[in-house]
Amino acid sequence: MDSTQERTFCKWLNTKLESHGYPPMNSLKQDLSDGVRLIQLMVCDTTLGRYNKAPRMRVQKAENVNKALEFIKLRGVKLTNIGPEDIIDGNLKLILGMIWTLILRFTIADISEEGLSAKEGLLLWCQRKTEPYREVDVQDFSVSWSDGLALCALIHCHRPDLLDYDKLDKSDRHGNTRRAFDIAAEHLNIPQLLEVEDLCDSSRPDERSVMTYIASFFHAFSSMDQAETVSRRVEKFAELMQSVWTSRNDYERRARSLLLALADIQSEWSASRFSGTYNDAKAQSAEFTNYKHTTKRTWVTERQDVTTLFGNVQTKLRTYGLREYTPPLGLALSDLDNAWSTLLSSEAKRSRAINAQIRQIKETLRKQFADIANDFSQRLHSISAQLSDVSGPLEDQQEQVREIQTRLPALSDDLSTVAKAENECNAANVEENDYTVFTCQDLEFELELVTQSVAKKISFIDNQIVSRNMTNLTPAQLEQFESTFRYFDRDETNTLSVSEMSAALASLGIVYPDEDVEYIYDQLVQDYGAVTFEAFINLLVDITEDQTSPEQLREAFRGIAADKPFVTELDLRLAQLPVGAIDYLREVMPSARNEVGEPEYDYEAWLDNASGVAAHADCISAFQDLKSKKAHKYIIFKLNSDNTEIIVEKTSKSSEYDEFRDNFKETECRWAVYDLDFDSADGKRSKICFISWSPDEAKIKPKMLYASSKDALRKALVGIAVDIQANDFESVTYDSGA
Repeated sequence: MDSTQERTFCKWLNTKLESHGYPPMNSLKQDLSDGVRLIQLMVCDTTLGRYNKAPRMRVQKAENVNKALEFIKLRGVKLTNIGPEDIIDGNLKLILGMIWTLILRFTIADISEEGLSAKEGLLLWCQRKTEPYREVDVQDFSVSWSDGLALCALIHCHRPDLLDYDKLDKSDRHGNTRRAFDIAAEHLNIPQLLEVEDLCDSSRPDERSVMTYIASFFHAFSSMDQAETVSRRVEKFAELMQSVWTSRNDYERRARSLLLALADIQSEWSASRFSGTYNDAKAQSAEFTNYKHTTKRTWVTERQDVTTLFGNVQTKLRTYGLREYTPPLGLALSDLDNAWSTLLSSEAKRSRAINAQIRQIKETLRKQFADIANDFSQRLHSISAQLSDVSGPLEDQQEQVREIQTRLPALSDDLSTVAKAENECNAANVEENDYTVFTCQDLEFELELVTQSVAKKISFIDNQIVSRNMTNLTPAQLEQFESTFRYFDRDETNTLSVSEMSAALASLGIVYPDEDVEYIYDQLVQDYGAVTFEAFINLLVDITEDQTSPEQLREAFRGIAADKPFVTELDLRLAQLPVGAIDYLREVMPSARNEVGEPEYDYEAWLDNASGVAAHADCISAFQDLKSKKAHKYIIFKLNSDNTEIIVEKTSKSSEYDEFRDNFKETECRWAVYDLDFDSADGKRSKICFISWSPDEAKIKPKMLYASSKDALRKALVGIAVDIQANDFESVTYDSGA
């Protein structure tokens, strides 16, 4: 096996070296021993500085090898059990292990199918592509490839013009393998890393060598598979919008039901009459007390849940840059607060009416307890109201809720004062109180509820901050991962132990050996301090990475519409979207009927409305002054602080181009318009250039917002001659607009 691996790995290295003009190697043991070839392999993508190009002494060879190994480690590749002396002395086993690590890192590690590991993902990809071929059964990266049919099936699946699979002699193992090798090398630019004998004449072909060669097929054909993601992106966006729609309906239904229940109980109290007997007053008192311990507590919980649901809807919409939700008239949070205040007033009135029938109650103890309980209730209500009013960017919400949390310990201490006052009332047989509707149990329950709500709100916001940055995961994935994390976070500390993490991964179908789980857990603790939600999500991102930005959604719709400004129902069905997603899109997208009466759906208008970003009138005014009056040389545009509107950041008459370039920062996105003067055959001319500045160092969220909002500004500026997408300063040189 080592000889096969040595040949295969040597050929793999030669493809890297030859593509950059370096001569090929013949022997891993000899050609790598002085470190020169290893450095040449590394500098294919960058520079390592000076090194010994013709080392003679062992120390010079060691310096070269050590320099290359250090660079490999800096690229995030973990090398174990190998040092410079192993390579200098030609330890083939360790050298093969090192090269396999490089192949895994730079060729195979980025392969993923349905959240599987690189090896499992590559195997699943092979199985899916070869499934229609009866003679092919890919179960591994060894004997499954020994007859050449699996290779021919991969080629025919993607390029049937290169190979007629049905005409192959299925029994000609050597011929089929040789033919696949030749076609791959000649037409697909896949170098022949294996020999025919390595596959056909070995009782068990070398797995690593086969994986290295098959990975080349994956990369060669991966671009052909990208079109399949277009429909999936539209489906995912439709699922997100449908999820928000469902949550909004749930909020409105529950809010309406709660308001109706509050009104019904107050009507019942208004119609109630006392018979004038002690037993009747006591019976109505018991019924009222039972209401507070059961029905009202259910309403307290429901009110808090409805408020939280409303906040979650708004947070989800803001996370994806969508327009905030405005409830129907009469169902806003303020309406719930007003109805609740009215309920409390009605409760107080009901309590006073009952207590007036029982004259044995001692006024002093009533007032003493009521003052303490009402004050405690007001403080609780104040905290609950502040929790409901938390708004703004997620980081600001996080700070607001943590400040609220610091006030809870004092309330817990003061609850003992409430309990003491209640015990004094009980000792004096004071069972009712005209001045308060609360008992110590009520307040303890509500305090616990508020405490839980604060803790849940903190966890929710923390997790939303993480979710907001996980734009490469679908909403369905995020919801699944978040619910999984919450389920296995038994102690509600927003962290997972090693056993909880293992169980959570297993519930998602991700199973590792115990030693791997321990290693992953230790790495996460080392990087994050604990297995937090952020650590858990980032771990899953490494396994199940997929990304959809607003601009990608727009491009996905354009792909389905074949670049038409509208889509038809037939377009959506040909894209193989689920029936539910098609029905939802037909309902929410604006439409107009064509000459034959069929609806055409305006996806551009729908996406623009969903993003909610528009250009301020000053942007168009400043542009007209530049274009018509030559009042400005350039204009810099940016998003406002709420990311809801495009505004003018700066205008200038300066013709110094370097001064204009200085407005672009390495970590901040911007748009700009520049009036470029140039010489032509017809004399002095000028043209207006539009520049989208999205530097590589900028954070992903601003880059997504600026990319998705570009059309809102670009369409408003009529008269642009050149459109430039700039990711670095080389892209905005003076010559780039010529």
